[in-house]
Amino acid sequence: MSRDYEPVPGKWYEDLDAEDTFQVLSVDPDEEIVRIQWPDREIQEIDLDSWHEMDLELAEPPDGWVDDVVPDEDDEDDDEVIVDEEDEDDDDWDDDEDEDYDDDDDEYRDRE
Repeated sequence: MSRDYEPVPGKWYEDLDAEDTFQVLSVDPDEEIVRIQWPDREIQEIDLDSWHEMDLELAEPPDGWVDDVVPDEDDEDDDEVIVDEEDEDDDDWDDDEDEDYDDDDDEYRDRE
């Protein structure tokens, strides 16, 4: 018996014909494309017509599955963090002890 599930990003499905599970990554209704990810991290795009022809069941993630972001092959350097050394010294901008904020008139006044 075939069930017609709508593709929902983040949900897992079992392809009963292939006897394998996969996760929906995204759905592009304009292009009518569903991006799926197999447990081996292979990503595949299928059209919505093919999706509706599949014999699917809702499924649980595979044992030991850890959700993480799969980086694009072109974006290998995205993990690199650049720290501007000048910004590190800016955290003491509010340490001026000569002024205090007065809540009553929303102005600064000198502390004595």
